[in-house]
Amino acid sequence: MSGLTHPSIKDGWFREISSQWPGQAMTLKVNRILHMEKSLYQDVLVFESETYGNVLVLDGVIQCTERDEFSYQEMIAHIPLASHPNPKKVLVIGGGDGGVVREVLKHDSVDEVVLCDIDEAVIRVSKIYLPHMSSLLESPRVRVHVGDGFKFLQENTSTYDVIITDSSDPVGPAASLFEKPYFQLLHDALMPGGHISTQGEAMWLHLPLIKDLRQITSKIFSVSDYAFTTIPTYPSGHIGFVVCSKEAGRDLRTPLRSVKDTRYWNPDVHRSAFILPEFAHAYINDGVDKRPVFGEALAVQKLGQKQRRKVLLLGSGFVARPCAEYVLVIACRTLSAAEKFADGLPRTTAISIDATQPEQLEPAVAAADLVISLIPYTFHANVIRAAIKGKTHVVTTSYVSPAMRELDAECKAAGIVCINEIGLDPGIDHLYAVKIIDEIHAKGGKVKEFYSYCGGLPAAECSNNPLGYKFSWSSRGVLLALLNSASFFKDGRIVDVPGVDLMGSATPIHISPAYAFVGYPNRDSTPFRASYRIPEAEAVLRGTLRYQGFPEFVRALVRIGFMDAQQKPWINDSLTWAELTQKAIGAESSSTDALIKKVVELAQFPSPAEQERIVAGLKWIGVFSSEKITERGGNLLDTLCATLEARMAYGPGERDLVMLQHKFIIEYADGRMETLTSTLERLGDPAGHSAMALLVGVPAGIATQLVLDGVLNTPGVLAPYDASICDPIREILEKEGITMIDRIL
Repeated sequence: MSGLTHPSIKDGWFREISSQWPGQAMTLKVNRILHMEKSLYQDVLVFESETYGNVLVLDGVIQCTERDEFSYQEMIAHIPLASHPNPKKVLVIGGGDGGVVREVLKHDSVDEVVLCDIDEAVIRVSKIYLPHMSSLLESPRVRVHVGDGFKFLQENTSTYDVIITDSSDPVGPAASLFEKPYFQLLHDALMPGGHISTQGEAMWLHLPLIKDLRQITSKIFSVSDYAFTTIPTYPSGHIGFVVCSKEAGRDLRTPLRSVKDTRYWNPDVHRSAFILPEFAHAYINDGVDKRPVFGEALAVQKLGQKQRRKVLLLGSGFVARPCAEYVLVIACRTLSAAEKFADGLPRTTAISIDATQPEQLEPAVAAADLVISLIPYTFHANVIRAAIKGKTHVVTTSYVSPAMRELDAECKAAGIVCINEIGLDPGIDHLYAVKIIDEIHAKGGKVKEFYSYCGGLPAAECSNNPLGYKFSWSSRGVLLALLNSASFFKDGRIVDVPGVDLMGSATPIHISPAYAFVGYPNRDSTPFRASYRIPEAEAVLRGTLRYQGFPEFVRALVRIGFMDAQQKPWINDSLTWAELTQKAIGAESSSTDALIKKVVELAQFPSPAEQERIVAGLKWIGVFSSEKITERGGNLLDTLCATLEARMAYGPGERDLVMLQHKFIIEYADGRMETLTSTLERLGDPAGHSAMALLVGVPAGIATQLVLDGVLNTPGVLAPYDASICDPIREILEKEGITMIDRIL
């Protein structure tokens, strides 16, 4: 392949994944990418495939390939033209690749063809990479107009004998081409007796839309019909056309003349194109749905509407999407956020809730069978109180806080299950720690030392900034976590690490030769000796992974004061970064040299090399620059976050990495020692879910389903620390392809 990359091409294969055809995708082997650009209207991609020649893709959807384009172009053009008595003037809307125009020109009666396409890029690119389709755009019988089809129709009434709309699918701007006003414009732009043909989607996927199109057009045109053709690279292998005439009694199904030089169309194919399978004919013409009912739809049908489970998901953050397939109602603080998150998800409703307002929260929680709370952990106690009143089950991915633990007795009295700590870390880490510890104890062994490290990081090829980090969740949360104090067991004693010293406690962690990780302790590990039932353990540490160099950089930020969340009345948007840095560190002036001199004094770098590296990183962030700051929160920490979020966000085509490893030092009854590791390594999908979103959202979704199904049915405030909770969740998790790999060293 060429050096170009595109988000829809992965491992040498183009993947056409879209919410318009959920659960299925077309893939083509890519030899090389020929062209890619962002036009004014859409993403334009052309690649050379292994078996279908050059392929034109708009916004991730295949428009045509050299191998099979003729079946679509011929049928959308020749059906309306061959059934018209004498077509002379033809308008093609869309179709900038030129394929429809090529077919129109096969009709000798046609004197003029106008091509109207809003995107000049499609026309330009097609002339280069699809010349067999676009070459006839230079014909003296053809006039090309780059502009809006709506406006063109409004300005050209009673003008054309045939109008062909070669549109993309009904999403975004193209959605209007499938609505009544557009068809009225088509009608009015036709001469008496004129015909139209429009792209009419696929009967296997879009029957309700096709039925609506027939109903709309039958009220505007004297004759309305639906035909289809086969084409391998379109969703479900075929595509349809809505064909209409202004002439009452016109027989669109019978061609009046033959057409020369066709590969797909012939008179018999023309006639047969209107003969629909029974399930499509019954639905479109009679309103009878004969499609099979199966899976979840069948289960819902058997249960009846009254017994359907209703789940409320609070929050729409980075990790919520994989959870949402279980959800019927999504609630966010703002309705727009909820609606954006719910877009494309079946069986969902978006609502707005402020979790600090009981009058909003309590009715919504009471109306659900279960609430998944993915909002900040400080609000979970409010959610659980509302759930107790409404007798609604609860799932969260957060650690059980003291405020949540205090509600245990009330949850038990209300008979509700409140499962927490069921994401990645905490979550998947618990599932496998409990499993392995139980297996060790069953063999008569003792866990003498337990270490667990987890990190959410950019993939190695995307770790292209001085911190080797990018934000997949709240930047403020990430940075504040770096100031947490930590405690753990070492040599049978508790070791306490103050927050200011946390980054200084980081040590190299060897998991794979491919990665240079460091790790530091994550909050208080000491309760897990009891939670995991390993009182024999002399060392228990749960920590966070980062790439080498991260802790030293953060320690420098702490020492120069940029991790300070205290209000500073002098911070405002009029300041440049250099001016803000001068005030923050007490430098003599805002010159770069003065700022660096003061930073070196405060940061106390361990070596000249580290000084050079970190100062260069501070320059990259921009703290010495003349750019205006983006003030946030009136403090240094949040103002820094505003800049880091812009500079350290994941870009198009980038992916994240999750690495989780448990390490057990085991002693058996015969004195034999053994080291066992259990490792999960997962890369995100640039065209799908991030690894972090998947590994947090899927366990929470599984726990949700198990609570609703009554498998997890013990009331109270719970966490997955024993087999009765861990085993059923882990069993389903592994069926989803998520597992940790054990290895004895």
